[in-house]
Amino acid sequence: MKITVLGRGNVGGGLARLWREAGHEVQELGRDGGDASEADVLLVAVPGPEIASALGGVTGIEGKVTIDATNAVRGRNEEFESLAHEVKSIVGGPTAKSFNLNFANVYDEIGNQRVRPSNLYCAEDEAREVTEQLIRDAGYDPVYAGGLERARMLEDHLELLFAVNQAGLGPFFVRYAKPGAL
Repeated sequence: MKITVLGRGNVGGGLARLWREAGHEVQELGRDGGDASEADVLLVAVPGPEIASALGGVTGIEGKVTIDATNAVRGRNEEFESLAHEVKSIVGGPTAKSFNLNFANVYDEIGNQRVRPSNLYCAEDEAREVTEQLIRDAGYDPVYAGGLERARMLEDHLELLFAVNQAGLGPFFVRYAKPGAL
């Protein structure tokens, strides 16, 4: 799969590395923008307030399947129901919200876990298959939380994760599983 990652920080750069290791062709774009015409899927991993400017510097994005990994730590455009909805308003293709609730600074530890960590995501139907594949290829098990109307809920869940992190646990993995599956 050909993936264009917008954002070279911990999340974007880390996922780009994991996906390359899984055999994907990954292009990373930073503040200078670029052309994503060859991509099968886009990952948006920039600060929430920079969504419009980051996507505005990239050509060839119209109608692409897009995974939004942004968070509202530094704010959000309240004109949209969620950051994922803002991304969708610009790209116009099937959209998912994923990778915003994982600590990027422990990506190197994913493969050392007894069981695969979980990755919560929500997505429009047309984005589910690609999103689930890329979640698995990054080393996580996908846990579907519903359609894109659930994106704001995933964004708001970050406050709880940060509270647990800062209360002493530090960066951590989560595992959602049916009884008997752990």
